[in-house]
Amino acid sequence: MSSAMSIWLIIGTGLCLTELFFPTAFVTLMMGLSAFAVALMSGILGKLWLQVVAWAVISMVLVFMSQRLLPKPRRQKKSPDAVIAETLSEIPPGKPGRVLYEGNSWRARCDDEKLHIAAHELVYVVRREGTTLIIMPQSVLHG
Repeated sequence: MSSAMSIWLIIGTGLCLTELFFPTAFVTLMMGLSAFAVALMSGILGKLWLQVVAWAVISMVLVFMSQRLLPKPRRQKKSPDAVIAETLSEIPPGKPGRVLYEGNSWRARCDDEKLHIAAHELVYVVRREGTTLIIMPQSVLHG
């Protein structure tokens, strides 16, 4: 066994073990597997710089392929479980206002920027963006 092969096997083992203790979405695991592949090819590649280039290319390909297999983060639904709030102030078109939601006053704006919502009107909370509730009037949603 050549010294280059031994070094790549040690590097590969170290990277795979790193993934075991510090999960990185399979990045270090794929880099470790590519080090094993370079260890097998070290006799053919010969020069160290060729081995490093091969390791980098194989690592990038494996990381890209593994990321495509991971589940995508789910996007938040437009209206997950709509709940009712009451406007404390009027909400002019495209402007924020205040609503009473779960016993607290929240900053809110209408999901449709063309609608005007009067004070003390019941609204649905359709989603939250930071500390701002995105709302729709009940009258619009129920016709």
